[in-house]
Amino acid sequence: MLPRIVVAGNGQLGQMLQQAGAPMQLEVLPVAPTAEGEAPLTGSDIITVEVEHWPDTPRGLQLKQHPNFLNATALHSVIDRERQKSLLDRLNVPTSPWVSLGSEAEMAEQLASLGRPAIVKRRRGGYDGRGQWRWQPGEPALSDWAGECIAEALIPFSHEVSLIGARNRAGEKVFYPLTRNWHESGILRASIANLPVPAEQQREAESWLGRIMDDQNYVGVMAMECFVDEGRLLVNELAPRVHNSGHWTQAGADVSQFELHLRAVADLPLITPEVYGVTVMYNLLGRDWRPQWLGVTGTHVHWYAKDIRPGRKVGHVNIHRPDTPRLTESLTALREQVEPDDHAVFDWVLAQL
Repeated sequence: MLPRIVVAGNGQLGQMLQQAGAPMQLEVLPVAPTAEGEAPLTGSDIITVEVEHWPDTPRGLQLKQHPNFLNATALHSVIDRERQKSLLDRLNVPTSPWVSLGSEAEMAEQLASLGRPAIVKRRRGGYDGRGQWRWQPGEPALSDWAGECIAEALIPFSHEVSLIGARNRAGEKVFYPLTRNWHESGILRASIANLPVPAEQQREAESWLGRIMDDQNYVGVMAMECFVDEGRLLVNELAPRVHNSGHWTQAGADVSQFELHLRAVADLPLITPEVYGVTVMYNLLGRDWRPQWLGVTGTHVHWYAKDIRPGRKVGHVNIHRPDTPRLTESLTALREQVEPDDHAVFDWVLAQL
């Protein structure tokens, strides 16, 4: 009998995990950790996450203290950026030079030690560009950074990539190809999967992510975001869950990242996904979609049923075609139907093909 998978978090990732489990008759129950009262858990449930942070409410503690709560060690290591960077340093995984900011009296010297402009990040919380600031040499440091932030040297990278991998309890690991990503104001706007990637980059990235997952005895899907600096990879951040930059797998692979995660946590066979064609994932930020988009060959809309607010991720669109020329045709047609503000997203994607 297959176990029930309880997801801490009931946003779009939990919904898509639920959808991926349905064809296998695998029950997946997304649960809001912040809701009132206790969740209807059983001792045989397996607890996984779609969010890294939640308060110690009665339900939040119930989830964390469940005997089958997975990846507590990895979550502890990753949710605090200082601990995350220290983990990467210990495992000899290359990153941008960084410092942990101490007292107000120490910060100026610590920032100056990086020798270049820096990105200051809150140690906990903040994503999609929130809780982050740019600092230039000679500028003062904000007092509320003291003891609460790390600073990373600003890297003049050529582009960004991410690796999605999975590990099961037996330590078996599988990976997707490196995905090329474009962020705007810290928010992922688009991903392109199955572009040619230098074999050495793929091998290095798989080695690093595999080392991290083994060290943390991790079970499930994990994402690793990287900068590409003159052909060299530098790890930016880790996400101990299914990830936005892996949404393309719903259209471009025979096993999506969501099914792969469920296979790993439910002890089902873990296989290397077969990736075919070329796929683009386009995030819908603060805008609705139009039914006529479905008339463009290869277009698949995923809507999250959220209220539309500026900059909010409310859905994504996967555009999948068997080769680059036909993908270019579909992207060109879809570009004419989206909001003019999103033309830059399509222009970036088309320039990469």
